[in-house]
Amino acid sequence: MKAAIFTLLRGFAMGCADVVPGVSGGTVAYILGIYPRLLAAISSVGPGSVGLLLLGQWRQAWQNVDGGFLLSLGVGIVGAVLFFTRVIPIPLLLTSHPQQVYGLFFGLIVGSLVVLVRELGRHRVIDFGWVALGVGLGLALVNLVPLNMPHTAPYIVLSGAVAICAMILPGISGSFILLILHQYAFVMNAIGSLRFSVILPFVAGCLVGLLLFSRLLRWLLKRFSRPTQMVINGLLVGSLWAVWPFQVREFVTVREKSRLISSQPIWPDNFDTASLTALALMVVGMVFVIALGRFARHKAG
Repeated sequence: MKAAIFTLLRGFAMGCADVVPGVSGGTVAYILGIYPRLLAAISSVGPGSVGLLLLGQWRQAWQNVDGGFLLSLGVGIVGAVLFFTRVIPIPLLLTSHPQQVYGLFFGLIVGSLVVLVRELGRHRVIDFGWVALGVGLGLALVNLVPLNMPHTAPYIVLSGAVAICAMILPGISGSFILLILHQYAFVMNAIGSLRFSVILPFVAGCLVGLLLFSRLLRWLLKRFSRPTQMVINGLLVGSLWAVWPFQVREFVTVREKSRLISSQPIWPDNFDTASLTALALMVVGMVFVIALGRFARHKAG
């Protein structure tokens, strides 16, 4: 029961990140140390699990996909999305107080990088090469120019597959990828109006991308553990470009809500109350995660 509650809280944290453009749930899962287990649970869903269900072996199928873990995580994610879109509307705060919100998330990511780098121990020269590769990929992705893709079924499937891959990959936001592919408004409007001719291809693409990409990431982490972790850390560094609190941001209105489509980091001209608050929240986020990492290491020891 205690483990389920902690997993639910982790899912809640992932859901919080999914609400914020530029931050992915995969980033939080990686930071919280459940990323390998999440990939293992997702990649275990396949013909073997379906076969167990068809044979009536429900309990074994549930255990095979780590069902308790996925259920608790899913409940936490859904709860966070509902809470931070209805009770405390983070999307609205991102428009009214973007510096403060992004300042907190910037600090959380930087603090997480400090913890992750410390856990990986002494870095070799080749490690910095893998980190640089991740940084380059992250910067390229967050600075992509929006594409004008058609709204046909094949492209909707492709968009779903790419977006879900980005969502589970630390450092990249799935909603941001949909905006880049020029599919966000179309898909969101289709979901709101229950247009299954769009929803079904999109869900199919998400399932295919999730099952295939999770297997690839799990294989990479198992076969090339350190280089993969270095590239992921580089992706996190690259994502800081989009999360830096002082930016010139461009929003589009989708279903009466503002969504971030592009941003350009700047240095503040003057340090007013909003800027100082953002910097203070940045420090709070960094200190919180570093202290949490030390606490976890102390408990493990």
